[in-house]
Amino acid sequence: MKQVTLKINNVSVTVEAGTRILDAAKKAGFNIPTLCYLKDVCNEGSCRVCVVEVKGARSLVASCSAVVAEGMEVFTNTPKVINSRKKTIELILSNHKKACLMCVRNGNCELATLAQDYNCNAFEYEGVTEQYDIDETPYLVRDNNKCVLCRRCVAVCNKIQGVGVIGPNKRGFATHIGCAFEQPLSSTPCVACGQCITACPVGALHEKDDTDKVKALLEDKDKYVIVGTAPSVRVGLGEEFGYPIGTNVEGKMVSALKRLGFDKVFDVDMAADMTIMEEGTEFLHRLKDKTAALPMMTSCSPGWIRYMEFYYPELLPHLSTCKSPQQMFGAIMKTYYAKKYNIPVDKLAVVSIMPCVAKKTEITREGQSAAGVPDVDVVLSTRELARLIKNQGIDFKGLCDEKFDDPIGEGSTAGLLFGATGGVMEAALRTVSEVVLGKPLDKIDFKAVRGVKGIKSAKVTLNGQTINVCVASSLSNAKKILEDIKAGKCDYQFIEIMTCPGGCVNGGGQPIQPSSVTNNSDIRALRAKAIYDADKKATLRKSHETAAVKTLYKEFFNEPGSHRAHEILHTSYKKRNKYEA
Repeated sequence: MKQVTLKINNVSVTVEAGTRILDAAKKAGFNIPTLCYLKDVCNEGSCRVCVVEVKGARSLVASCSAVVAEGMEVFTNTPKVINSRKKTIELILSNHKKACLMCVRNGNCELATLAQDYNCNAFEYEGVTEQYDIDETPYLVRDNNKCVLCRRCVAVCNKIQGVGVIGPNKRGFATHIGCAFEQPLSSTPCVACGQCITACPVGALHEKDDTDKVKALLEDKDKYVIVGTAPSVRVGLGEEFGYPIGTNVEGKMVSALKRLGFDKVFDVDMAADMTIMEEGTEFLHRLKDKTAALPMMTSCSPGWIRYMEFYYPELLPHLSTCKSPQQMFGAIMKTYYAKKYNIPVDKLAVVSIMPCVAKKTEITREGQSAAGVPDVDVVLSTRELARLIKNQGIDFKGLCDEKFDDPIGEGSTAGLLFGATGGVMEAALRTVSEVVLGKPLDKIDFKAVRGVKGIKSAKVTLNGQTINVCVASSLSNAKKILEDIKAGKCDYQFIEIMTCPGGCVNGGGQPIQPSSVTNNSDIRALRAKAIYDADKKATLRKSHETAAVKTLYKEFFNEPGSHRAHEILHTSYKKRNKYEA
């Protein structure tokens, strides 16, 4: 690759041709502020916060989009540059709803940080401002009165997820982000992934807050309230309390949940193990049945399910009929657990803590009421749990580690792997391989399906038969595979799809890191590493070997794929009208 040498603030630096000035400055030791820029996602130069002075140029240049040239001289902090950035930020603030103390992003707002860094006067430019109605769905809230028109949400929705239900409407001063024909978000084929929330630098987008519902349940003396946490929550939650990215705070999380007043604190990993048993059995049956739809695709990710129902309904038979671990957890609690401990179903409430906002839609789906009532009553995102802990005055960092309550028996770290892309596939292969072979595997780490690459594939030999498996994360990558299936070009038998890039560790409900962090580190890999580290240290790493799985089948479900298992742990899908919620 051709190399280019330039000077940034009189410091010589050599980079590859085509490098953006922003990245060259970083290499030279200078940070340039950004607002609209997201690495590999959005670099339109629309906000003008990242401008720099280039010798010989007539005007200031947006460093996030301009590329370097041989002999170029760049200045990132001249009075002209500083004054321009300050004025730009103040102009953005002039049309911004400045309700900072009541904002969900208070303390974690990129605009507020810039305003402070540049000593801005938020009321320097006063005048007429646009007023927008708040668009509220069961999972997400859009407040265009706080929008800064950075277009990061638009880029993520279009480029990363390939859904494109939002974009810029109108022009000039009236420009705003919205849906086609000004429809509410609930009237579009939005998949509820929440990636737009994590991309937003301010509080214009946030999850629907359900913490008050949980408070009400905990205050109700007639309710027995169980909480279950997803695998990736424990490796994300700590960031909300100042821990480094990828810190596993499982013990403190459990301790905090017990102090909140839940009657039982369980690990959804147990239900993930059950998902593997049911899904693995289903896959083996499909391999034998020549009329069954192959490849079989996983069904754990509710955003992915919505995507299939909206955009590829003709391929719905390829989905596993298994409920997600969240829904299996709730179903098991309200059937087996309620019966075992003589808890009336109408007195039992199940709360789940998830890295995902689409889980808020999943609990309202048809076929998610195994006991005649919703399997799960309330879903909180990782961020909502952090707010609830802070609201209740719990000293998270000062807590001692505690263990999960044991509902039936300890789950495996195969279930824990569900938090990272490739984890469902690896957990399934550990069990399916040993069931088919009838003996333990020499190596249970399937590293070919690990990592944050968007599409990964591997070959596995089962009793002399070669099985081609594939793992994909983000819906734009899923679309490539679906189009191959439609065209008859797909040679896979088993496919794992996760809605969010990198899987659940990067879910739409996880802690939000500013672009200054996400542009310079891979938070997906850091969080996933914590999951794999925990799995490596564990002794119980296979779903079919856990006491929970053995107990449930012995006492209640009889065997994987049984009639009762299908009634309680499986579901169905339907073609979804593109203009229904």
